[in-house]
Amino acid sequence: MIRILLFTSLFFTTLAFSMPQTEQNSTTSITEEQNNLTAQTDILEEQNSSSDQVDSLDKAQKKEELLARKANLDKEILDNNIWSKIYSNYHIYIEFKKDKAVLDNQINILDDKYKRTVKENEALEILKNKKSVLIGKLQLLEEYGTDPFKKFLTPPVIEEVPTVGNPIAVISAISYQEKLKSDQEEYHQRYESLQTVMEKMKEKEKVVEEIFLLDANKTKYGKELLDIKDKIKTFAPVLDIFKTTQNVHTKKIDEIKLNLQSDIKRELEKTMNLGAIILFFILFLLFVKYLVRRYMSDNDRFYTINKALNATFFTALVFILLFAYIENVSYLVTILGFASAGIAIAMKDWFMSIMGWLTIMFGGAIHVGDRVKFVRDGVEYVGDIVDISLLRMTMHEDVTLTTSMVNRRAGRIIFIPNNFIFTDMIANYSHAGLKTVWDGIDVVVTFDSDIHKASSIAKEVAKKYSKGYTDITRKQINKLRSQYSMKNTNVEPRVFTLIEPYGMKISIWYLTNSYATLTLRSTISAEIISRMQEEESILLAFPTQSIYVDKDVRKPKVEDPTLFDDEI
Repeated sequence: MIRILLFTSLFFTTLAFSMPQTEQNSTTSITEEQNNLTAQTDILEEQNSSSDQVDSLDKAQKKEELLARKANLDKEILDNNIWSKIYSNYHIYIEFKKDKAVLDNQINILDDKYKRTVKENEALEILKNKKSVLIGKLQLLEEYGTDPFKKFLTPPVIEEVPTVGNPIAVISAISYQEKLKSDQEEYHQRYESLQTVMEKMKEKEKVVEEIFLLDANKTKYGKELLDIKDKIKTFAPVLDIFKTTQNVHTKKIDEIKLNLQSDIKRELEKTMNLGAIILFFILFLLFVKYLVRRYMSDNDRFYTINKALNATFFTALVFILLFAYIENVSYLVTILGFASAGIAIAMKDWFMSIMGWLTIMFGGAIHVGDRVKFVRDGVEYVGDIVDISLLRMTMHEDVTLTTSMVNRRAGRIIFIPNNFIFTDMIANYSHAGLKTVWDGIDVVVTFDSDIHKASSIAKEVAKKYSKGYTDITRKQINKLRSQYSMKNTNVEPRVFTLIEPYGMKISIWYLTNSYATLTLRSTISAEIISRMQEEESILLAFPTQSIYVDKDVRKPKVEDPTLFDDEI
């Protein structure tokens, strides 16, 4: 009895899936599936021959359990629905292709007719419209036609592997490793999702087969069973390809990770060794500076040695880094050669400052400790050079005659770019060991004062206080005559008497220390004024005007002598 019911259900199932005569050639695969289903039904019938004794109540209960299990499987499959959606689009595309083939066949039949009726023309027009709509749908689903799973089977693109050649590149390499790991996990999750879908579909196939045997309506579950078998048949080769691709991709990533790990380890060891060398040089530099500072009392020499040690350490550090991290030094030189023109234009002031530094260091025009006068935009600055760096000189402004008479402020730190030595005037008060300068004091006395005595006093005082500087200057100038053409070597104090509107100006010039000009000037000025005030024949002049009332201040007229004056 069961055999008759099974054959009857298969007969109705075949009728439900049968197609017109024009479609029989395209449904051969469905007929084969039905035959396979019949054979499997026979096998299941033989295996379950004992179920004839099961009453209808037990069958209904078992069917409910199977339906509940099927619903759970459907839900679990939908959780990984990306593959189901792709397959659904692929299946729709195949169905549309079949429908288009049917339409093409029908259109060809009507086109081949010599004479068509009005209804046939209308039918032909309807078929062509359907074909046009169907072609539009096929174009939308075209990517699912040839290889629908290609996008998800293709592994993530492996970008160019970074070269670990310096400590900074280690960070990039670690970041690259993390990206590879993330891509690999994401690709593996795709594979696991497909594998899960495949397992659930096979499990669903077994459940539907059991429901098919228990259910009286074979048509519904027969169609569903054929759909599941078709899905499994489609996904099986996809899973195999995915597995092979994943294995190849995993091996490639593992190889890259091993190489990167080796490069990172090598670079870290190299960095640690280089850091140890640099640390040794730093400690050695500090030790040498400590010894120099402890056993050298001359601050100028200590400053020079300190700058030399710093320059030597910096140069050694640059060469160490160059030879450690630049494999092809000639390549670097070539790049710098091409880039030097653009860099020189863009950084003109910097390069000029560096050239000024070279001129200062090798020319010897200015040294640390020299007193200089710098003029910029009409403003004068006088002070001592306390530092000379690669780009600028640092000057400490002192209290001098310039600050007293012009600026009225002092103590500032002035930064002078080294390139100013090419464009601005910089006067050195202590060049080549010549640390004395000429300074002058002006005193104005009245016209009726004893000019000779006033000049003598001024010269005597100036000579008294500048004698030591005069002797030092005389010796230093004799040394400089071999280096410079110096014709005037007179170093004794000089006194000049000049006529001014309000009296006679006595200008006294003497040699003084360039670092203490204002101090000696103050001392000599006070001494000269004190000495002149003691003399009654010397009166200090200042702007005055005399007014005479009832008195003729004109000089009497001198009469010309006559011939008889001698006789009288």
